[in-house]
Amino acid sequence: MLKRFLALGAVVALALIALVAYSVLRAPAAASEPIEAIPLEVETQEPPTEAVSATTETTEAQDTAAPVATATEAQATDSLLVFEISPADSEVRFELDEDLRGVRTTVVGTTDQVAGQIAFDPADLASAQVGIIQINARTLATDNDFRNRAIQNQILDTGDYEYITFTPESIQGLEGSTRVGETVTFTILGDLTIRDVTQEVTFSVEATRVSEIQLAGTARATVSRGDYSLVIPSVPQVANVEEEIELILEFLAAAA
Repeated sequence: MLKRFLALGAVVALALIALVAYSVLRAPAAASEPIEAIPLEVETQEPPTEAVSATTETTEAQDTAAPVATATEAQATDSLLVFEISPADSEVRFELDEDLRGVRTTVVGTTDQVAGQIAFDPADLASAQVGIIQINARTLATDNDFRNRAIQNQILDTGDYEYITFTPESIQGLEGSTRVGETVTFTILGDLTIRDVTQEVTFSVEATRVSEIQLAGTARATVSRGDYSLVIPSVPQVANVEEEIELILEFLAAAA
């Protein structure tokens, strides 16, 4: 009887090992399509009626050879400028430390499949808006293929949850105006969804309007694995995986 019990236990253990191995080693789901930004709906800021009348009167009184505002200048004063993140020129990455074969190692996972839109009026930064930011989790990759499969098949379950999303709720620290070449810092508070778990997260952002049609910057936040129930599989030679994960978005956005 004892031998049968031990034999049954061994069979169950082997079955579990085989199931875990299959879960980790099977080919992850591929990205369904190139990522695209969810359009950000913005309201045009119309100038007051009095201002329009005054402008008309002034224009009529001026010499016909006087210079007029360019389209870019008119858009900057009358509406929000919309910029769209360029995946080809941007990168999302996560960083955390672990003991790998007894050596403390920083694990870095990256992808360029990130999309979103940003709108602002250079003359009134307080009116800035940020749309939903999406990241295709199926394209995240580290320097180790075995780790990549574990991340996608088990930790993030990307077969069922292809996208990580950040839905901004409020922007703090933006005021005044900005010119080309100037850098501003601010924070964005919103909901970060990983798999089927959503938590409130704050990103610290540093952004520079590098030209009339380009905006570049970096956004950072730190999240806890426990808050998202991200369980690291038990793997030989890997130990003491850090609880905190740093999320970094380095972006270049162009006028939409």
